[in-house]
Formats: sequence, C-alpha cells, structure tokens
Amino acid sequence: MSTFGRPEFVRTTDRGEKKMENNKGNQIREIPITQMESVCIGQTENAAAGTGVTVLIGEKGMRAGLDVRGGGPASRDSELLNPLAAAQVVHAIVLGGGSAFGLGAANGVMEYLEARDIGFDVGVTKVPLVVQSDIFDLTVGDKSVRPDAAMGYEAARCAMEEVNYRDGNYGAGCGATVGKFAGMETCMKTGIGSYALQIGSLQVGAVVVLNALGDIFDWKNGEKIAGLLTEDRSGFRSTEDLMKQSIAKVENKFVGNTTIGVILTNAGLTKTQLCKIAGMAHNGYARSIRPVHTSVDGDSIYAVSTGTVEADQDLVGTLAAEVMSEAIKCAVFSADSAYGFPAAKDLNKE
Repeated sequence: MSTFGRPEFVRTTDRGEKKMENNKGNQIREIPITQMESVCIGQTENAAAGTGVTVLIGEKGMRAGLDVRGGGPASRDSELLNPLAAAQVVHAIVLGGGSAFGLGAANGVMEYLEARDIGFDVGVTKVPLVVQSDIFDLTVGDKSVRPDAAMGYEAARCAMEEVNYRDGNYGAGCGATVGKFAGMETCMKTGIGSYALQIGSLQVGAVVVLNALGDIFDWKNGEKIAGLLTEDRSGFRSTEDLMKQSIAKVENKFVGNTTIGVILTNAGLTKTQLCKIAGMAHNGYARSIRPVHTSVDGDSIYAVSTGTVEADQDLVGTLAAEVMSEAIKCAVFSADSAYGFPAAKDLNKE
C-alpha cells in the first residue's frame, strides 16, 4: 500500500472562474500567468538532454529587484539589481538549466532584443539589460548539453512572437528534480510552475523552477507532496530526519540545487521596494520547501513591475509569498515522470 499522500490539486480550465470577495468588495480571482501586464514569457527545451530556458521580457523595461538566499547561485549581471546600481530597469530575465555553463543563453536573448531595437540607448546601439539565474540539472539528462545562445534566442523569440509558456517539464523546468539528499536514485521529478492573482486592478503572479535539495510541502495543510523517496520508492522519507542522523560533514550534496523564481506585479513599486518584495516572496519558499536556503542551493527570487497601480507594498509582498507557494505546488503537480524519476501525479495513481 502506498504511503504517499493524495492532496487535492484543482486547476480550473479558465482560471478566471475562481473568484472570492474581499471585505471592500474588490474581486479576487486567479488568472493565468500569461495575463500579467506588459511581460511576455517564452521557453524552449531539449527534452532528450533534460535542460531548457524560460525567458521573461518587458519590451519597455521592467523595474526589478532580487533577493538571493541560497549559498550557491549561478547567475549573471545580478549587480544590476542592486538598489545602488544606476540601471532602473532590465529588459529580460532568463531562467535556465545547465548551472553556470548555461549562462551563455543570455547572449542569445540580447541578440534577439538588440535586433528589435530593445534596450538601453547608448547612442550607437541599444544594449538590452538581461539578468539570468540557472539551476543545476547536469545529473538529469545529457550533461554535455547546456542552454546556449541559440536556445536563449529561440526562447526570446517565442516570448515576443508566440508566448508559449507551459507549466511542467518545459523551459528551465525540463530537468528539475527535488529530494536529492540521498542521491539521484531516490529523488522526484518536478518542473516549472506558475500562479497569479488579481485583486481589483492589482496583479501579482509567480513563476518558479523547483529544483530543491529538500522536500516539498503543501503550504496550507503541511502535507508532503514531493521529495526524498524511500529506497524502494514506495513512500516518502524525511530529508531533515535523514540529515539529523549524522553530524559528519557531507562534501557533495548531489551536487547542486537551486529553486529560482520571478514575482511579477503591476504595482507601481521602485527597484528598492521590489528587492523587499523578492525578500518577502522567500517566505513562500520557506513555507513549502524543507530544508531550504542551504549552502548547496542557489535559491533566488526576482521581483519585477511594469505597471503603476497604487497598492500597499506589504500587501504585495504578502501576496508574493502566497503566489510563490502556489506556483511551487503547480511545479510539483504539473510535472511528468521523466529520466527515470517519478512525478507526483504518477505516484498518486498507486
């Protein structure tokens, strides 16, 4: 008999049908992430190799902040998002696989954007400001295949011309896995997930690539939904309990893990405020992933705004944590089993 939980996970066909009312009468409804204002999302992947790229583009620029809590990030141009840096907007955020090897994907995104006259005007051309964070997926498919400029270019093209975003084993989520403390033999397949809410005119959404060392929990009821499996894959083990069995230093925690995400909002927030929003969104990680923010995780969250809607900063941050936790659930239940790693939707059929 399986020891897996069977959490209810319902996603409506038209997410706009899910509605609530707050105490001032503003309608609260779930919306597709692709309905977020002024941000286009595209992705591409090499399914055979188990890696891919997801690109978010703001053609007119996106005010952006960043908060990195993990000890081992693979990233590019992060300093652009420091509140002291001169740049007030970026034009694209790249989420990719391939660890540090995949950071070249941003070159293709820059090539695509420059050809379309999108970027910071320096007189002789426009320089697209592109930031990137990658997960470690080299132990999943073909370690010799990493996201490159061609893959970045194609994902950017899709963002601007096709908007082909999908949850699951797509884009940067192609090679995502969780529950790796005991090795890849007992981990689970996850992917990329999204979730977004609209309250009146305010929109807050999240996209996350779930690739954690730890176990994943439903943030509302505390039930484990993915993570470290027993040796016979018949149920779950606790990563935290396994860690407590020895205080000996573990040199190679198989080998790197990173959950990377983006909060999107149309609230009229500054870069400094968005850095705070990104920090509050990490509460969503902490509610859903245990352990999290370890030395071998590169856990990073971007927060971007393209709008001018007046909204309370702390409300936006609170919603950011909520949509991030829901996006993590989506990344679990949208994933398909692949590369010999079972996904939650298949385990729960037992």
